[in-house]
Amino acid sequence: MRPDELPRIAEDPAAFEAFYREHVEAILRFVTRRVDDPHVAADLTAEVFLAAIDGAATYRPAAGAPVAWLFGIARNVVSSEWRRAARERRAHAQIQGRRLLDDDDVARIQERIDAQARARELHAAVVGLPEGERAVFELIALDGLSTPEAAAVLRIRKVTARVRLHRARTALRGELFDDDSLTITPLMEA
Repeated sequence: MRPDELPRIAEDPAAFEAFYREHVEAILRFVTRRVDDPHVAADLTAEVFLAAIDGAATYRPAAGAPVAWLFGIARNVVSSEWRRAARERRAHAQIQGRRLLDDDDVARIQERIDAQARARELHAAVVGLPEGERAVFELIALDGLSTPEAAAVLRIRKVTARVRLHRARTALRGELFDDDSLTITPLMEA
C-alpha cells in the first residue's frame, strides 16, 4: 500500500484487509516481545489496528512510512497497557491480605449503619443550629459540662447559656421529634 492510500483503511474494508495482512505479523512480534500473556498480546494487536483505523485520517506521508506510524501506535497501545497493569497491581496490593466481607459481615455493618441513623440525623440538626446555641448544646450534651461550666467556657452569663440551651433544645425537638421527649444527657455515657 502506498503511503498516500493509507487513509482509505478507515473506509474501505479491502484496503484495511490488505494493510492488516501486510503488517499484522510485525505488530504481533512487537507486542509479544513486550507482554507475556498470549491473550493480552492478541488483544493489544487488535487494539493497534483499531487505533490505526481511528487515526487513519490523521496520517501524513511526510511524517514517515505507514509501518513506522503503525509501530508508533503499537508503542502507545503497549505503554497504555503497562500503565493499566501497574494501576491494577497497585490496587491489588492495597487489598491483598484483606478478607472479603461475607453476608454476615454485611448484615452486621448494615445494622450498625441503621443504628447510627438517628445519631446522623441529630448531628445534622445540631450543625444547623446557630453558633452560640450549638456551642452551648455541644458542651452540655456531648462534653458533659453543666450549664454554669459551659457558660464559663464560652465566657457568657449563666442565664445566656440557659437561654441558648433552651433554644437549641426547642429547635432540635421541632426538627427531630413529634413530642417533648428530647432530654439532654451526655452522649459520651451512652
